[in-house]
Amino acid sequence: MKDCTATPETPAVAATSSTPRVLPAEQEALFREVLLLLGKASSPYAVAGAFALRQHTGICRFTKDLDVFLTTKAASEVLPTFEQHGFRYEICDPIWLAKVHRDGYFVDFISGMSNGIVVVEDSWIEHAHPAEVCAVNSKVLAAEEMIASKLFVTRRERFDGADIAHIIFALKGKLDWNRILQLAGDHWELVLWNLILFRYVYPAHADYVPQGLWADLIGRLSRNVQPSPAAARFRGTLVDDAMFAIDVEEWGLDNLLEEQRARTAKIRPRTRPQRAHSKSRAS
Repeated sequence: MKDCTATPETPAVAATSSTPRVLPAEQEALFREVLLLLGKASSPYAVAGAFALRQHTGICRFTKDLDVFLTTKAASEVLPTFEQHGFRYEICDPIWLAKVHRDGYFVDFISGMSNGIVVVEDSWIEHAHPAEVCAVNSKVLAAEEMIASKLFVTRRERFDGADIAHIIFALKGKLDWNRILQLAGDHWELVLWNLILFRYVYPAHADYVPQGLWADLIGRLSRNVQPSPAAARFRGTLVDDAMFAIDVEEWGLDNLLEEQRARTAKIRPRTRPQRAHSKSRAS
């Protein structure tokens, strides 16, 4: 049946399924080569995205790229290596994204989220789980880091709350919740928001979330919904800078996204200058 709501600007979203998605042979070969080169370079990394989601939930999703999570330092050290093997690389956004290209296919090297709040650290790689990806012995992000990486993916055109709900459901809540809260830090409300969504979607499985965690987060919320100090700052741009642009540009509210990205840029290791390659818009 044709999806009459889909347009070129808003394409139909593929239904979730456990049916394996077969990658084009050339694309899979490139992914495999990238992973083998990372291993040969002893570069610490973990695979995320569709491959990690399948590992944790059984959901098979078509993917146009391979998401490799690593620290900024690791990315800076390993990216030039790929030029020696016929790849092009570019730094799309020094805060979080680089790409490696060849033959029309590419791999994303991700060192955090675009808002600068969530940053990949060595511990992310240390907690990663062994897995086979494209026939290469590799690692995928642990479920806790997967959830942390998706907390701020709340845009109008892309929302990862369903992925978080599926991870909790598939693992029956057997997660290191303290680790998730540690990764979320001051943004624990986004954890609670996703837990409420999980509770709404899977009401018979609310026990997958420990009662102590519900009590902790709801207690925090109860204490924080009291009248906030006038100095409490607008945080909308951390969620979606496009949808909340009017708040900053016309209503004069704070742009915490700009401040956070500037703060993150100062404390992160400097990435090596990019080569003179064509740029792609980071998304």
